Amino acid sequence: MKTKLLFAGTVACAAFSLTSCFESSSTNKGYRAANASATYVAPGEKDEYYLFYSGGHSGQVFVAGIPSMRHITTIPVFSPYSGTGYGYDEESKKMLGQYTWGDVHHPALSQTQSKYDGRWLFVNDNANNRVARIDLRDFKTHQILGPIPNSMGNHGSSFVTENTEYLLVATRFSVPLPKGRVADPNDYPKEFNGMVSAIKVDPQTGNMSVAWQILTPPFDWDLASTGKGPSSGWAFWTSYNSEMAHDVLEVNSTQMDRDYSAIVNWRAAEQAVAQGKAQEMAGVPVLDPAKVPGILYFLPIGKSPHGVDTDPTGKWLAYGGKLQPSVTVVNFEKLKAAIDNKTFSGEVRGIPVVKYEAVVEGEVPVGLGPLHTQFDGVGNAYTSLFIDSNITKWKLPPWSDDERKDMTKTVLDKVPTHYSTGHLVVAGSDTAHPYGKWLVAMNKLSAGRHINVGPSQPESSQLIDITGAKMKMVYETYTEAEPHFAQILKVSDVQPIEAYPKQENHDPNAVWDKAQTGVTRNGNKVEAKVIAIRSRFIPDRIDAQVGDDLTIHVTNVEQTRDMIHGFGVVENNINMVMDPGETKTLHMKVTKPGVFPFYCTNFCSALHQEMQGYLVFANTGQPMPGAVYTNTPGAPQPGPTIPSVDTKGTATESPVPATENPEAGPPIPPASPNAASSASSNASAPASPAESASPQP
Repeated sequence: MKTKLLFAGTVACAAFSLTSCFESSSTNKGYRAANASATYVAPGEKDEYYLFYSGGHSGQVFVAGIPSMRHITTIPVFSPYSGTGYGYDEESKKMLGQYTWGDVHHPALSQTQSKYDGRWLFVNDNANNRVARIDLRDFKTHQILGPIPNSMGNHGSSFVTENTEYLLVATRFSVPLPKGRVADPNDYPKEFNGMVSAIKVDPQTGNMSVAWQILTPPFDWDLASTGKGPSSGWAFWTSYNSEMAHDVLEVNSTQMDRDYSAIVNWRAAEQAVAQGKAQEMAGVPVLDPAKVPGILYFLPIGKSPHGVDTDPTGKWLAYGGKLQPSVTVVNFEKLKAAIDNKTFSGEVRGIPVVKYEAVVEGEVPVGLGPLHTQFDGVGNAYTSLFIDSNITKWKLPPWSDDERKDMTKTVLDKVPTHYSTGHLVVAGSDTAHPYGKWLVAMNKLSAGRHINVGPSQPESSQLIDITGAKMKMVYETYTEAEPHFAQILKVSDVQPIEAYPKQENHDPNAVWDKAQTGVTRNGNKVEAKVIAIRSRFIPDRIDAQVGDDLTIHVTNVEQTRDMIHGFGVVENNINMVMDPGETKTLHMKVTKPGVFPFYCTNFCSALHQEMQGYLVFANTGQPMPGAVYTNTPGAPQPGPTIPSVDTKGTATESPVPATENPEAGPPIPPASPNAASSASSNASAPASPAESASPQP
């Protein structure tokens, strides 16, 4: 039946152009001036909203503005990003660990009382079972947690509870548990399991930790939504592959008319763990719902559902069954009553299955390929249609008797998209207080609507005005692959800093004055403390020898916004970037001799080109005579040694004395027109703003 519906809809739209299945687009010539005005942000003016796109397999988060839809910045998360030096300094390398890519799908903003609070943005890594926290004070990744134990394929993630008590995440893939155990995929139903995990979030710092988990059958958990209002304390997941197939899933996982939604009482699970009802697996408390009743229920939903979304009141759940032409609307109050009254149609592995007819309010005929639903806070829902390539606007319950008899009357409007819309986002839809106003459709196929860029195609995003009775598409832009979900945050709800205040830099290796800078040697360990300021590094020479462990700490002492400095080392694959007031550290093993320039990679002043220095790497035991090391106050450090020969011809070692870090020379007087060549050969450095302790504006 499902296949027939799918083919029927495809053939119907194939008979015409994709857009001919709908009314004419609001982007025709008569609307262009109004659309341009609605999205125009004049030079010097600012957007009203942030748009945080997931960056898919780029591993990053893209930030744009609404209504302009202009790309503003990229926040690196799970992949190195040389543009900001992410993954090159020691702190970010440690966060990334052994992985050099990730697959970001579902960003989630932190909430307080079901309202965005502007503190953090959480994102998942579908590829390597991780979650990350971005601090919106500086728009940087501050923590990566994972791989999460007992979890494989962190797709049903990251979903924030109404006061950011937890991120709730679930497995896309099931494997033998604990991880590392090997079993034959032919024994999939018996040997494989999935997992729902609760990631605890510290309310003050945002620090994440794995709190507890719930063992599940080996279904493929897809997407989730958390409750609010009457559904507070509950969370809901969709799944596919309730058949528990392990091969040719395109066929074998689509045999049943309905798949199961997981209905999770996370407050009850939290309490069960506190009562000692969990068993430990890989260091995590794991609950078996067959042995701990009341924490997990199943609800049949058709067909291969993708998205589940809770409306702003917390009463209505909208399930998009991607292989059926309708959205299933569940009344949570009926669902809770069915659970309390044990209105079940059976059980799966000891887990009760709630009776479908007891909880479903209705099925809205939105069109072919419904995936995700968003809400505007005034009683309307918006569903993305992958096959039909459109957004359908429909009315939430309560419905009249006439509407219940003919559910097509609940459908209010449709607007074509280009093409094959996956996710969509309405501003604030997952809170109790949506902003409404704008909808962004994230389309999987751009199909040549842009200038030709070859076979690697971008994806399209389309901005839709939802303030009126009829939706109106007003703008289209393109992104790199591959945005999945997004979040929209009002600019006024977050206050990022533009420079790190000096007093907040607690890095023990930060230095703020040239007198604190220098290079020290302790055996084969060389450490440099460097300041960066317009337009020089101090010191601008760092000596080491092959075999040394070299550590360089660079502090950007600027306190002015935009005064960003880089530290790139030629032929050494290094580029650190320090924002104003920030300290970064790199560590390297010196493996080859030579003189390697380092330079500022971020344009910072008219003398940006002059902001450079040298790493001088001598052969082992053969230090350069001009090597400069700074005495540690009260305890001079021994310098490197070089072989020498005594009067008997026996090889001995003599210390190379440490020297003071030299002062910069006096200013060079202006050269006369006929003295340019002699002036250019003068070895003395010009005076630098770093001669004083305070940065220049």
